[in-house]
Amino acid sequence: MTRCVFVLDLFNGSAVHAVRGEREKYQPIAAKSRVVGTSDPLSILEVLRPKEVYVADLDRITGSGENLDLICEIAGRAETMADVGISSFGELDLLLHTCKPVLGTETGALSLIERASSKRGIAVSVDLFGGEVLARDPSLKIPPLDLICELNPFPIREIILLSLDRVGTSMGLDEVFLRKAADLSDHPVLLGGGVKDESDLDRLEDLGLAGALVATAVHDGKISPDAVRR
Repeated sequence: MTRCVFVLDLFNGSAVHAVRGEREKYQPIAAKSRVVGTSDPLSILEVLRPKEVYVADLDRITGSGENLDLICEIAGRAETMADVGISSFGELDLLLHTCKPVLGTETGALSLIERASSKRGIAVSVDLFGGEVLARDPSLKIPPLDLICELNPFPIREIILLSLDRVGTSMGLDEVFLRKAADLSDHPVLLGGGVKDESDLDRLEDLGLAGALVATAVHDGKISPDAVRR
């Protein structure tokens, strides 16, 4: 069954609606959602009861604060993976072992991914914009399919293909790219960004992906809450 991971983007302690990576324009999710009437992350979990959650700490990723205590609470209520902008090995300990760290190419380095994956189970987010990898580390700024091959030797739990310019757009799937990525990867691959409805989830399985990160389609009512509870 396709994994359907519910996304909580956290900013100043609230869940926000992410669109195209334009973080300065993100609004509280309650203004967008048809299924929840609150932007409080813990209240949203009570309503939707997702099995698995992906959390992005936008405050910490952008250097304006952090939501680490809140993430700890979230991890006590659902299986949780979290991107908190980890850029050094010691920062892995910011997250309890009940929470899977997500190392994003936007803030991390290839050497850090190699070292961190040998210490604990991590996911790697290949952060994309316009089909190109977002990265500070030059060794990560290579074509995304080449990067997927570079990551194959490391004991990573899964790879997230996070297309920031497709987040919040419900624009559907880039099937040719996704099939190539799944074929090349030795790790399970999850898609983040662009999933429009439950038919996309079925199609991802056909393409060889393990699942997807979803938020907008759930809040729009295009993906049933039951999908994130399985």
